[in-house]
Amino acid sequence: MQNTASNTNIESLCTLMTPEEIKLKLPLTDAARATVLKSRNEIENILEFKDSRKFIVVGPCSIHDPEAAVEYAERLKILSEQVKDNLLLIMRVYFEKPRTTVGWKGLINDPNIDDSFKIESGLLTARRLLIKIAELGLSAATEALDPLVPQYIDELISWSAIGARTTESQTHREMASGLSMSVGFKNGTDGSIQAALNAIESARTSHHFLGINQNGQVAVFKTRGNAYGHIVLRGGGGRPNFDAASVSLVEKKMKEANVPPRIVIDCSHGNSNKDYKLQASVFENVIQQVVDGNTSIVGMMLESNLYAGNQPVPSQLEQLKYGVSLTDKCIDWQETERIILTAHEKLNRW
Repeated sequence: MQNTASNTNIESLCTLMTPEEIKLKLPLTDAARATVLKSRNEIENILEFKDSRKFIVVGPCSIHDPEAAVEYAERLKILSEQVKDNLLLIMRVYFEKPRTTVGWKGLINDPNIDDSFKIESGLLTARRLLIKIAELGLSAATEALDPLVPQYIDELISWSAIGARTTESQTHREMASGLSMSVGFKNGTDGSIQAALNAIESARTSHHFLGINQNGQVAVFKTRGNAYGHIVLRGGGGRPNFDAASVSLVEKKMKEANVPPRIVIDCSHGNSNKDYKLQASVFENVIQQVVDGNTSIVGMMLESNLYAGNQPVPSQLEQLKYGVSLTDKCIDWQETERIILTAHEKLNRW
C-alpha cells in the first residue's frame, strides 16, 4: 500500500542545472547577441510593414545532429547574403517535437536518441548550437513547446512558433505574451483559424503565470504582452489554406477581429498535403501572390535539410544517414537554394 498521497506515478526525479548555471557554462557572446538583436528588430519591422522584405523560416523539421545543423547553417548564411535585399532568411532550429502519440521528442528531451532522456545534456547541446549559429551572423527560429525551456535559450532565438496542437493552450498563450521575440501562432490541425486569432489577442495582453527564474526558483511572472503575434497558415482538415482565396478570407477575419493582418504561410504540413515535394509549388504560389500585390503575407516556412526525405531511428545509431530528417520529410539543399534564388530574382523584377 502507498504510504504517500503525492507523486504516486513518479518513478524518479533528476535535478537539472539552473538556467543561470547553464548560461555561465555557455555564455552569450557579443557577436551572438548582436545577431539576435539585429534580426529581432528586422522581423519586427517586416511585421510593422516598415521593411518591405519577406522573411523565410527555413531548415530541418527537427535538429538531431549538431554537426549537420552547423553545415546547413553555413550554407544558409551564404545564401542569405545573396538574397538579403528582399528576403530575410531565418534558420529553423527546432529542438522539441510534439507527438500525436509517441515517438522521438527532440534533441533537448532525448539528445542521444535512445530514450535515455539526458535533458541537461540536451539543453547544453541546444544552447551551444544556437551560439554557433548566431556567431555566423544567422538568426534562429524555434517552436516554443515546454514553458520552462525559454529560460535556458530564449536570448538566442529571433522568432518563435506556437504549434497547431498548442495554439489553444492558455499556458502557451501566457508564455508567448512574455517571450522576447515575435511569435507566430499556427492555425488548428482541423484548419480553423479562430484559435490562432484568439491566441494573438490573448498574447498581446498582460498575464500572470508560474515559471522558473534564472536561479531555478518557482516564480510568478507578470508579462507586458507581445505586440508581434501573427498567424501561420499551415492547412488542416484535409485542406490547404495558402491560396489567394483562403488568404483573402483570413485577412477579412483578422480585420474583423481587430488583429493586424500579418500572415505567414507554412509551405509544409496540410498546405503540401504532407507531401514534402509539393513545398516548392506552394512556395512559388505564395511568391506570386506577393508579386500580384498581396500586402498581408509577411513570411513563409519551409522544411529543408541537407538531403531529401526522412529516415526512421535505426536500431544501430551509427546507421543514421547524415543530413536526413528524423521527423517530417524535407526538401534537399539544392531544391531549397533553387527556389529561394528564383523567388529573389522574381521579387527583384517586381
